[in-house]
Amino acid sequence: MAQTGHVLANRQFVGAQGLKSARAIRGSRPRRLVISNAVGTQTAKRTTKKEALQDAREDVRELIKSKHCNPILVRVAWHDSGTYDKDIAEFPQRGGANGSIRFYPEITHAANAGIFICTQRAKVWLKEATVFLEPRATSGATLRLAYTAGLPVAVKLLKKVADKYDGVSYADLFQMASAQAIELAGGPHIPLRYGRTDAATEEECAPEGRLPDGEGPFPGGVTEPGDHLRKIFYRMGLNDQEIVALSGAHTLGRVRKDRSGFGKEKTKYTEKGPGTPGGTSWTIEWLKFDNSYFKDVKRHDDPDLVVLATDECLFADEGFRPYAEKYAESQDAFFEDYAKAHLKLSELGVQWDPEPIEFDA
Repeated sequence: MAQTGHVLANRQFVGAQGLKSARAIRGSRPRRLVISNAVGTQTAKRTTKKEALQDAREDVRELIKSKHCNPILVRVAWHDSGTYDKDIAEFPQRGGANGSIRFYPEITHAANAGIFICTQRAKVWLKEATVFLEPRATSGATLRLAYTAGLPVAVKLLKKVADKYDGVSYADLFQMASAQAIELAGGPHIPLRYGRTDAATEEECAPEGRLPDGEGPFPGGVTEPGDHLRKIFYRMGLNDQEIVALSGAHTLGRVRKDRSGFGKEKTKYTEKGPGTPGGTSWTIEWLKFDNSYFKDVKRHDDPDLVVLATDECLFADEGFRPYAEKYAESQDAFFEDYAKAHLKLSELGVQWDPEPIEFDA
C-alpha cells in the first residue's frame, strides 16, 4: 500500500515515459483491470444517519491501522474538498466536500491520479464507471489500464466500508477517514460534523485545475510558489495562517519519483516501508503527525528528505513565515491551528442533508 500523502505535489505521467515507469513497477506488461460497473455513473442517494457513524468509524480505524494508509486517506479528503470555489453559489458546481472524487473523470485529474496509461478505447470504457475498480484477469486486450497507486487506491480501500454502511454518505466517509488518519498518527482530534450531501453523477464533478502543484511552472503565469498557493487557497476562502497550518500535514507521507517526478526512488527512511517501500518523505517518521515538517523544512539539511518550492516558501515568504516559525517552535500551537483549519477545509462547499450531525465533538 502506498503512502503518498502530499497534497501539493501533482503530476500525471503519460506516453512513453509513463509506460516505461508503469512497466518498471508492474513488470513487463501493464496491469490489466476490469472497470466495475457495480456502482455506475450515478449512485443512489445516501443520507448519513447518526446510528451508522460509530460502526463506520471503527471500521475506518481498523483499516488505517492494518494498511498504514494514513497519508493517502488524508489526501483523498483534501482533494475532494480542495475543488471548492467560494465565488460559485450553486451546489455541487461550487465543488468542495461532496464526494465527487469517486467519479470519473475527477479521480483521473492529474492532481489525483497515480499513473494512468490506456488505449483510447479504455478511456471510453473508463467513462462508463466510477473508480471503484475490480482487478481481475481478463482475456484479450480490450481494456488495458496500467494503474499504480495514487488516490484511486484510497477510494478503493474505502469501498468496503461504503458498501457496508449505506447510512454514511461518500462525502462524509472520505472526511471521516482523513480526520481519523490524523488522530491515529498522533495528531489532534478534529471534531467533524456529518451529514454532507453527495454529488450524484459524474456530470457534477469539478473541472480540472483547481488543486495546487508542488513545483513550477505554475499555471496562470504565476511565478512565485507563495503566490500560487494563495491563488488556489484564497479561492477556497482560506487565509495565510490556514495555508501554513494545513501544509504541516505533509509531516505524513511521501512523494514518489515515478508518479510526481520529485524525490528519490528510496531513502534510508522509506526503503523498508511500512507499506510499499520507497519514495521520499518530508520527515523522518513519516507516519507520525507532529510539527517535524516545519523543523525539517526550516533546516533543509537532510538530502534524504524532500523540500519542494511550496514547502520552502513557507519560511521565505513574509506573509507565511511568522506562522511557519510559530509552528516549528510550538507543536501545541500547530495542533490547535491545524485542527481548526482541517475542520474548515472539511466543510467547504458542503450542503447539509438536512442539518449537520454533531458526532465527533
